[in-house]
Amino acid sequence: MTELQVSGMNCQNCVRHVTQAIQSVPGVQSATVSLENKNATVHWNSGAQPDIPAIIEAVKRAGYEAKEWMPR
Repeated sequence: MTELQVSGMNCQNCVRHVTQAIQSVPGVQSATVSLENKNATVHWNSGAQPDIPAIIEAVKRAGYEAKEWMPR
């Protein structure tokens, strides 16, 4: 599982765009994006090598910013 902080979202349509961008990255099983918390949780397919830079780039191409986040 990978946690990301996502900035630039201001509506549910933004959440949909970010979710689709993350789920387009090979190896991603699912993504849960929260507008309220401004974060995303990415679950990887079993055996997949997490490619965090690819996720950050996909989010950026969708028009938003993301960075890896380590929740406390």
